[in-house]
Amino acid sequence: MKFSDIIPVLETIAPPEYAEEFDTGRIGDIINLDNDIDKIAVALDPTEYVLKRAADIGADLLITHHTLIFEPVTKIAKPLSDKLKIALDNEISLYSMHTNYDKVPGGVNDILADRLGLTNIEELEIGRIGNISPCSIDTFAGHVSKCLDTNVQYVGENKTVEKVMVFGGSGFKSQYLDIAHENGVDAFVSSELKHDVIRNRGGISLVDATHYATENPAMEKLCERLEEMLKLDVEFIDHNPFISVI
Repeated sequence: MKFSDIIPVLETIAPPEYAEEFDTGRIGDIINLDNDIDKIAVALDPTEYVLKRAADIGADLLITHHTLIFEPVTKIAKPLSDKLKIALDNEISLYSMHTNYDKVPGGVNDILADRLGLTNIEELEIGRIGNISPCSIDTFAGHVSKCLDTNVQYVGENKTVEKVMVFGGSGFKSQYLDIAHENGVDAFVSSELKHDVIRNRGGISLVDATHYATENPAMEKLCERLEEMLKLDVEFIDHNPFISVI
């Protein structure tokens, strides 16, 4: 199957028009070699490890959440050139679906809500709100850690958690905290927790489950959808090189 025939399928899953304005020019076919695709690799990030692994398994296309090139390029430094060389030497096209995949039904935030077992899901513009069986923040934070297989850090009073907001990736920002307040949630799960958000959280408990762990499940789930829709071999590459705990 040609890459050009796969692009419309990917755009059906995550239409480009759903993307935030800052993603303009940063999603879609980042490297388009117009090649035949027999095997697809899927990962959260196009790291050097992921690209090498994609080459090792014979992938013709790598689909990632985060793009390889975010800022406009005026010169190519070695880290970028190394990644481009792996892709070009091994004839691997690259496609990125970012905030468009965050927002769509069945995308990052729906998968995150499902992974945490939330019910009565309410769709926000980008995040999701749902319910869990009433429990303490300590119990809920442990539940998040187990469901996402990750270390978490959290802040919150000893009160019951029942209504939860989730936002995959770096959602701990003032505008999203405002949405959490407006919707009366008990806990907010996202990542990259900052001092100003902690200071202004009010009575909302905050659970930082890392950027990787809150978005990675959706990329793994994407493999199943692509295999069903394209009838091609699709392999997930799991690579979280960023966090060590001592």
